[in-house]
Formats: sequence, structure tokens, C-alpha cells
Amino acid sequence: MFIAMNRFKVLPEKEGEFKSRWLDREVLLKTAPGFLMIQFMRGDVLADYVVYASQTIWASRDAYEAWRQSKLFHTAHKDMGQGDVLTLEKREFSGYDVLRTVPAQEQAA
Repeated sequence: MFIAMNRFKVLPEKEGEFKSRWLDREVLLKTAPGFLMIQFMRGDVLADYVVYASQTIWASRDAYEAWRQSKLFHTAHKDMGQGDVLTLEKREFSGYDVLRTVPAQEQAA
């Protein structure tokens, strides 16, 4: 598996608009081969910004890279960077190859 994470420093006065852009749009990548899940998260509220993150989980790094090169990716991101500036700086990307996953132990009924 491969995890792609983006971290955003959102301007406090633009938080509502930032959340709407994420929560109100169609999630086109759900049809991408190898896509498993996306999560959108709100983190700490700091003096100058509010931390947000997104994480997508893929069957493999190759599946993620194929998505990045696809027409669907370019369609999904065609308006990125348009409109008001909502963040303090450019997003911070990190990619991770999963080395180990430990599922929860089932509880007896």
C-alpha cells in the first residue's frame, strides 16, 4: 500500500471556504484503479493558521503515480489555485510506502 498525505496551513478567516471546497466537491478519484480511501482531517488551531490534512490510501505507489498522470487527475485539479488564497503557504506533500499494517483484534461478543 501507499499513502499520499497533504498538509495545509489554512488562514483562519478562510477556513469555511477551504472546508467547503473539500467537502462539497465530487470525489473523482474514487473511480481510479488502485484507490482505496480518502480522509480529510482538521488539526490544531494555531495563532496564524488552522492545520488541515488529506490522506489517500492506494493499493500501491504505482497506482498512485498512474492516477497522478491520468486525465481524471487533471480534471479533478483543473481549478486548483484559482480564486482567493486560502492558505498561508503551498501545501506540504509526503508519500509513504506502508511497511506494516496491524488490524484491530476482534472483541468477543
